[in-house]
Order: sequence, then C-alpha cells, then structure tokens
Amino acid sequence: MSARTMTCRVTEVEDLNPDVFGVTLEGRAEALAHAPGQYLELELDESTWVPFSIASGNRDDGRLELHVQHWPERSNSARLRELLRETGQLTVRLPGGDCVLEENSTRPLLLIAAGTGFAQMKALIEAALARHPERRIDLWWAAREHRELYLEPLATHWAQTYPQFTFHAVTEFPLAEPLAEGERLIHHQGRIDEALEAADLDPVECDIYLSGSPGMVYACLDILEDKGIDEARVFSDVFSYAPRDKA
Repeated sequence: MSARTMTCRVTEVEDLNPDVFGVTLEGRAEALAHAPGQYLELELDESTWVPFSIASGNRDDGRLELHVQHWPERSNSARLRELLRETGQLTVRLPGGDCVLEENSTRPLLLIAAGTGFAQMKALIEAALARHPERRIDLWWAAREHRELYLEPLATHWAQTYPQFTFHAVTEFPLAEPLAEGERLIHHQGRIDEALEAADLDPVECDIYLSGSPGMVYACLDILEDKGIDEARVFSDVFSYAPRDKA
C-alpha cells in the first residue's frame, strides 16, 4: 500500500487527560485506507513531518483517530496545537509502517505499550476483536502515574466484555484509586520490564507487539527472550527506526 498525501478536516479535538488529546480527522475513505497498526505523518511545515500511530482500524466512514501527547516545552507540539486551533485541517501522509495485524493469525496476542503507545494497540485490538472474537488478548499498558492511563475505561470495558481479554495496568506509582472489579483486570506496580519479568508468562505461542520508546521496547524484549519467544512473531516500529546493534 503506497503512501498518499492529502489534507484532512479536523472534526474533533478531545482532552483525554491533561496531557493527551484525541484528534479525529476526516477525508475520503479510500484515501485514508490503512492496515491496523500503521501510522501516519503530520506536516507541521514544509520540512517537518511528525509520525503518529493511527488509533483506529480501517473504517469505511473516512474518519480516523490519533492520540497526541502534548509537550508544552517542545516546538513541534506547540505548532501542532496552533494548527489545530487556527486552520481546522491537517496535511497527512499515510500509511506508514509494517507493524500490522496479520489477518490470518489466530495465535494469542501479547500487546505491550507505554503511554500513547496505547494508540497503536487500540487499533490492533479493535481489528482482532472484529476478526476473531475468540482470540486471546493480553494488554499490558504502562505509565508512571495512574492518570496517564488515559483510556482506562475502554481497556476495562474490553476486559469485562470479552472473556478472552485481560488488561494489565502497570504503574510506577501506587494507583490513585482501585481498578474496576473483574478477574481480568490486574494491576502491577513498577516498571513494565520488571512486571513482565515477575509475571508467569508463557509467550512462546504468542504474536507479540510492543509500542513505546526504544529503551522500553528493548528492555521488555530482553525479558521476553529469557522467557522463550519466537522472534519471528515479535513486532515493533522501533525495530525499523531505532534498530539495536546485535554486537
């Protein structure tokens, strides 16, 4: 699927928490076509394009969703807020990335995300639930503080609705309040790699997707390799833009 450049209307900007906002874009459905797990690039100026995971699967209504971390001290973040406020439209280039959900795989999914890395996982989860509702899915979502799990109600809904879905909330600090009740709602305190190391995981048969900073992804990968994984079934955009020197 070759990349396309187009201008989209901004139809909604929603504060998901004090530091993350959701953006809904609208354009021609065929032009916005993408595979679950891919990303787009936003044009901030003639020489600056910034990637964002697409947080929604491929829809027929010409709409897609982004989750944007706002960093007031960073010029790119300030420029994006300015564009949203002043123009109501954004120029985008998509699709990008090959960290996508394989249509025919029914292997259990192990999804590991930090922060707004959840956006990519959301697209994968929605597609997996639509294609194979019986497929086992374990979502591990990490943040420093509880409030940074900005769509916790959605992850909780999946765990309470789908018997094969488990939500692991991982926070470095104690929870501000308990998770909702449910046997497939589990909290781990500490770093995500520490939580994975302590968990009783058998990832050998899983398709594994990781989304976060390179340091986070490779720290988790080291733990998973020790637990035994099929490296051919591990996927992350980090492997493309920040490959690790095996030496």
